[in-house]
Amino acid sequence: MTDRDETPLTFREIFDLPVSVNLRTAARAFGMCLGTAYRLVGQNAFPCPTVRVGGRHRVLTVDLLNALGIEERPVFADEVADGVALTLFD
Repeated sequence: MTDRDETPLTFREIFDLPVSVNLRTAARAFGMCLGTAYRLVGQNAFPCPTVRVGGRHRVLTVDLLNALGIEERPVFADEVADGVALTLFD
């Protein structure tokens, strides 16, 4: 699979991300290829802060969500049905 074959993340996938993600995943969230993401990181122009861990770049999910303009996590109907949403807001 090439970088250009990857589709952007869906809202559901974005809300299921761990605390931090690799640059490829962050790039997918913005709908860009990995090459563009690395170029922007090199220019200090990536849409959100990145953290260099060894030779790799990581992005905190909270920074990713903020850059995407997402301030609150929506509740999905199946989470309510499963009782998951109730524990999130108690």
